[in-house]
Amino acid sequence: MDQSLHLRRMANLRTPTGLSEEAIMDISTAATTILADVVALYFKTKNFHWHMSGANFRDYHLLLDEHGEQLLAMTDPLAERVRKLGGSTIRSVGDIAKRQRIADNDADFVHPHEMLAELRDDNAGLVAALRSLHGVCDEHADIATASLLENWIDEGEQRVWVLFEILRDTSR
Repeated sequence: MDQSLHLRRMANLRTPTGLSEEAIMDISTAATTILADVVALYFKTKNFHWHMSGANFRDYHLLLDEHGEQLLAMTDPLAERVRKLGGSTIRSVGDIAKRQRIADNDADFVHPHEMLAELRDDNAGLVAALRSLHGVCDEHADIATASLLENWIDEGEQRVWVLFEILRDTSR
């Protein structure tokens, strides 16, 4: 594609925000990577929800359904925030696969406690990424994105806490 045509198309995506080009790039890039992680974690959570087994099946099955709903609820506001800034966000499953930092788990069988431990660690990683993006937002005075992140950080901490407490007694 001709470089000038590419630049014109990108210019058409730009939204007036009052933020610098650097801020838009920094925030949009980090938010899009987090979006890929959220989608990957959503599918992993649903995978484990669908493949849960064992004595605590019902409780874990319902818990993971709730966690999946929280993750899915993040996707549209996060992607739309990137677009409001004038950035570009994920476009396909392949795009998600290139960006995601949350590892997939395609094993035929995973013990329920291993599932929960993996999700605990993945949610903790997501919380760390959200905090990091919050810092970038603070640097660029992007209060709107930062305010969205604060609720998601709290929800993520809640997921980590619940999973941690469930697994606390498994080593005894």
